Amino acid sequence: MTPSDKPCRLVVCRGCCCGTRKKRPGVDHEGQLRRLSEVHDHKGRDIPVRVSECLDICFQANVVVVHPSSQGRARGGRPVWFGEMTEERLIEELDDWIFEGGPGVAPIPESLEIHVTSKDAKKPKKAKKAKKEKKAKKSAEAPAGPLPAKQRPAKKERKKKSKKA
Repeated sequence: MTPSDKPCRLVVCRGCCCGTRKKRPGVDHEGQLRRLSEVHDHKGRDIPVRVSECLDICFQANVVVVHPSSQGRARGGRPVWFGEMTEERLIEELDDWIFEGGPGVAPIPESLEIHVTSKDAKKPKKAKKAKKEKKAKKSAEAPAGPLPAKQRPAKKERKKKSKKA
């Protein structure tokens, strides 16, 4: 194989989160890695698979990066990062895409488009609850009736509050 005729390459994250039952229970991680190691391109070449300790976007576990072949790179293809690759059907789609040429040669299948991510992906922040919702929840959790002496505000604080009212 000449340097100008290299196939696509895969980098599979299998570190702290990706590939663990703790993070993604119910996924056959070892079987998935075996399946990725069996991928071939349209020329019948084995696709090299490198296992990475951590690709640093753990919230997207399981992460797979597809590097373009020499032909794909020559056509402008760049590595494509996929997150949440936890289903067998996604691995099949990935296999088919690589067989068709992968990055720079074949368009990303629609079923994989929603899994495209990047090395710079940021974990989405949790939505903040509205103040009214927080107050309603807090008042619903408050005990009914007078507070026990230990939970009551000090006498001075009670007087300040009554003067304001």
